[in-house]
Amino acid sequence: MFKKLVVAASLAATVAAHATFQEMWVNGVDQGSSCVRLPQSNSPVTSVTSSDIACNANPHPSNGVCQVMPGDEVTVEMHQQPNDRSCANEAIGGNHYGPVIVYMAKVDDATTAVGSSAKWFKVAEMGLPSSNPDYWATEVLNDNCGHFTFKVPSDIAPGNYLIRAEVIALHVASSVGGAQFYMSCFQVNVGGSGSANPPTVSFPGAYSATDPGILINIYQPLSTYTIPGPAPYATTSPAVANTPYPTTATWNTALQPSTVPTAVPTPGTKGIGKA
Repeated sequence: MFKKLVVAASLAATVAAHATFQEMWVNGVDQGSSCVRLPQSNSPVTSVTSSDIACNANPHPSNGVCQVMPGDEVTVEMHQQPNDRSCANEAIGGNHYGPVIVYMAKVDDATTAVGSSAKWFKVAEMGLPSSNPDYWATEVLNDNCGHFTFKVPSDIAPGNYLIRAEVIALHVASSVGGAQFYMSCFQVNVGGSGSANPPTVSFPGAYSATDPGILINIYQPLSTYTIPGPAPYATTSPAVANTPYPTTATWNTALQPSTVPTAVPTPGTKGIGKA
């Protein structure tokens, strides 16, 4: 609680801590920025009714499409500054506490699909994994050098998809419009022979500015947290524990690369680690 009060007194100094999702891994193979629509800047989106809430504000286009299979482990990677993959720096700093959420949307062509016209289903989320003391998904993200890993649902239909990785920073979310949304969209092709088409939501549309997980004062004791959006498909959200959350990294930070690949890896490329 004391930490949060100190945070509240120093919010003006947190602007430099903005961040973006910049890289992706598939089964421990570094895809770099080869298939991400990189945001123009690390500034957040603050309106849930803007089309920017889908894939950020006018992100850079990409011709890359990364290959994944149902059941693969996909890791999205966030950092504060472009091309900075150093684990010495927090992925998203300045006490930008909040959830990490991942969505997917099936599209005809991942390189041209418009995020605000796509139909999205949630595939992973983490909100407040511990309330004793309060420990947020963004803190787990920082423990792991900006890496967050999820599994591609095992039964989804093959084809092109967008992956939407998002952090919602709640440090000034006690008034309407205060929540900060940091998202990037990745372009992938899913193989296999699945047939499932999960129920979907739209961006904008999935969130309201007054949702309890968006309009919230996090500088009060919390025992629960309602993650915005629908329930995740074919998985569950981690329950809020009343014991301290472990801070040991599950990502092998010693093997974190310093450079950013820009070409989609060739099949058979050897991978490292996981988060």
